[in-house]
Amino acid sequence: MAKYGKKYADSVKLIEKAKLYDPAEALTLVCQTSKAKFDETIEVHVRLGVDSRHADQQVRGAVVLPNGTGKTVKTLVFAKGDNVQKALDAGADYVGGPEYAEKIMKENWFDFDVVIASPDMMAVIGRLGKVLGPKGLMPSPKAGTVTPDVARAVSEAKAGKIEYRLDKTNIIHCPIGKASFGDAKLKENFDTLLSAIIKAKPAATKGQYIKSCVIASTMGPGIKVNQAKLS
Repeated sequence: MAKYGKKYADSVKLIEKAKLYDPAEALTLVCQTSKAKFDETIEVHVRLGVDSRHADQQVRGAVVLPNGTGKTVKTLVFAKGDNVQKALDAGADYVGGPEYAEKIMKENWFDFDVVIASPDMMAVIGRLGKVLGPKGLMPSPKAGTVTPDVARAVSEAKAGKIEYRLDKTNIIHCPIGKASFGDAKLKENFDTLLSAIIKAKPAATKGQYIKSCVIASTMGPGIKVNQAKLS
């Protein structure tokens, strides 16, 4: 049985285990239960009533959080021609072509958080699918990371754009900021993310779409959100 520290035990006492909290109340609580010495990340975990094994029930997209994530995002851009300078001017950390594909493949290099590519570079990054895919780093048109406007994609990534997608158990896991943001800014980010997920509901979905929603800090306990208040 897992053993938890005193801070975690104190945090658990603040939460009614069986209660489903309103989103605003849950976010206030999650800030109160963030007791680590570092600025904890606040994450949202949403279980959906879909079957990710079916192509017509996939839920995936990207959204720019109004208050960012609180994280410094490193971007790798695959581009050539004029797009190289445009990406650099937008603040990209790394810009190039085959040399970065080689570095990833041969050196297991992953000093970046987001990969962006212009459409004319897909032949270069196509072979990276098996490496980037499992890490959730493979660029895609749906997430806005395969685009002719690489400068905009870099700017959005730096501003706090996050990608949401189902895992194999039909759950979406996303950061919505840091504990230091406070509940008001976290609520704005939470509402923006949930609105995007709700809008992305597949037409093939039957029954209840949002099955459950839990908010937690990096080191804190999960707080259950009343999913009836989300749709």
